[in-house]
Amino acid sequence: MLELALRITCSLAVVFALLWGLARLARRPLTGRGGATVRVLARQQLTRGSSVAVVRIADRALVLGVTDAGVSLLADADPALFEEPAPASAPAPLAGSAPLAGSAPLAGSAPLAGSVLSPATWRQALAAIRARRS
Repeated sequence: MLELALRITCSLAVVFALLWGLARLARRPLTGRGGATVRVLARQQLTRGSSVAVVRIADRALVLGVTDAGVSLLADADPALFEEPAPASAPAPLAGSAPLAGSAPLAGSAPLAGSVLSPATWRQALAAIRARRS
């Protein structure tokens, strides 16, 4: 009886390990595989069954019409028109605005800066409450 229970437990452990491995494999993004020579730059849904997509293939940008029946080439476009914009810099402080008492600058500070776990955040919240009461 003990041998049967041990065999069943080991079999279940192997099955669960295989399922866990397959789930991890399925969660990986497909873009990292095979060099990603085809990339969707933009997509706009027109109706329930049709959309327009801009696809980059090597150094070309293609505008494609996508329907339930198939895909058709609508136009060739300049790939430079669909370049991703540079990340925006931090907004400049408003003229005449003063920082809250006890606040610390976020740039170059601790990794928890601005987080609920950061002590500086709690100090800033307490300073704001005290300023509101007085």
